[in-house]
Amino acid sequence: MIILSHPTANQNVRQAALALAEAGLLKEFWTGVNWNEDGFLDRCLAFSKRLQKELRRRSFPAVLKPFIRTSPWRELGRQISGQLGLNQLTRHENGPFSMDAVYRSLDRRVARRLANGGAVKAVYAYDDGALESFRTAKSRGLKCIYDHPIAYWRKVREIQQEEANLHPEWISTLGSLADSEEKLANKDNELSLADLVIVPSTFSKETLALMPDLKAPVEVIPYGAPAIRASVNSHDPAQKLRVLFVGALSQAKGLAYLLQAVSCLEGRIELTLIGRRVSSVVPSRDVLSRHRWIPSLPHSELLTEMSRHDVLAFPSLHEGFGLVIPEAMAQGLVVITTPHTAGPDLISNGVDGFIVPIRASEAIEEKLDCLLTDARLLADMKAAAQRKASALSWETYRREIVSVARGLIQ
Repeated sequence: MIILSHPTANQNVRQAALALAEAGLLKEFWTGVNWNEDGFLDRCLAFSKRLQKELRRRSFPAVLKPFIRTSPWRELGRQISGQLGLNQLTRHENGPFSMDAVYRSLDRRVARRLANGGAVKAVYAYDDGALESFRTAKSRGLKCIYDHPIAYWRKVREIQQEEANLHPEWISTLGSLADSEEKLANKDNELSLADLVIVPSTFSKETLALMPDLKAPVEVIPYGAPAIRASVNSHDPAQKLRVLFVGALSQAKGLAYLLQAVSCLEGRIELTLIGRRVSSVVPSRDVLSRHRWIPSLPHSELLTEMSRHDVLAFPSLHEGFGLVIPEAMAQGLVVITTPHTAGPDLISNGVDGFIVPIRASEAIEEKLDCLLTDARLLADMKAAAQRKASALSWETYRREIVSVARGLIQ
């Protein structure tokens, strides 16, 4: 039996939990908040639709309810502090309601749970939230499954430092440069304790080659795609090409390179940006005013918004996977992305999407211009993207998670 933990439980975490539950391998699923959309507290938040919408993201399917255990106070504090603008309480690493504090708090709680014994064979935890639970697991002879959904920190820091030198005006958006040596050392300690490392892309696995003396095997298990949209919006050649960007408005996502490419196609491109600002400086309000900007959307609304576009531009400098890639393909979008994502694992370049180098605004511009001027190519690639996405199922992901987990604990 396996104890799984993650404080916010995004889509891939939920799928891992479902996989273990369906296979009879899940003992407990520890998370921050288990929200009841029909509950009293939800009704009390009617005055704050924004907070209510955010907390509703922490609701779970009925099949997981019997397994869920919560440690909610740090995560609730983070959400409320964010809504009230109490940034000091959520400051990086050291704020009492920072994301780091949320991860550490749940990790300690799971470690205490493991110390109490019980019929447990393994603990399944994620980057930044595994150290104490892994240490306790090792003391009890339990296996440690480490899900590493991002690129390895040494590669991330290398890329972000290069970017800070190239574009210092964007340095305030390069959050990994602010990570303390203690936090980075803890990441390596988590990896060193793992018996199995799961990553979602070949790029993520390749970056782990920079980890000194990594002994655990590394398994690549790609994420899935949502259901294929029945109808795909066709593009009128007389209209602007509808381009979408999804993600934090950060230079780690290659945003400046996309904005430069779009500026060269001004008047021919309609750009929508979906994502929160991570800096009050860049991109400037003036830049944002030139485009359509949506700070946040629930997942179902995001998929609907995707379906209104022709292209997803995702020129990330480093990404463990990039879940928006298969999501956009399922909605019939042509994806332009880089080799530093799951793009090469999912996309046949020039057939159902494009792979361009990182930091290549000219290449982004060239691909957008190509799609603008060749309506048949755009239509064919949109259809091909959907066909490719149809083979990227969450069922396959869940099956592979169960396979490697069983192989470790049996």
